[in-house]
Amino acid sequence: MARTEFNIELCKGCGLCVSVCPQKIIALRKDILNSKGFHPSGVEDMDRCTGCTICATICPDCVITVYR
Repeated sequence: MARTEFNIELCKGCGLCVSVCPQKIIALRKDILNSKGFHPSGVEDMDRCTGCTICATICPDCVITVYR
C-alpha cells in the first residue's frame, strides 16, 4: 500500500498535484492554513493511492513524498 505525505508548511497551494492525480484523490485542504496563509494540498482517500508519484514529480517545491 502506498502512502503519500505532504509538507504542509512548504505547500503554496498551487494545485498542480490536484490536477495531475489519476485517482482524483488530492485536493486543497480548505479546513487548514499553513503559517504562510495557504491552503495546502492533501490526499483525501489514502487507500486509493497507487503510489504513481506523478504528484511528487510535478510539485515545484518538493513538498510531496511517496512511499511504496
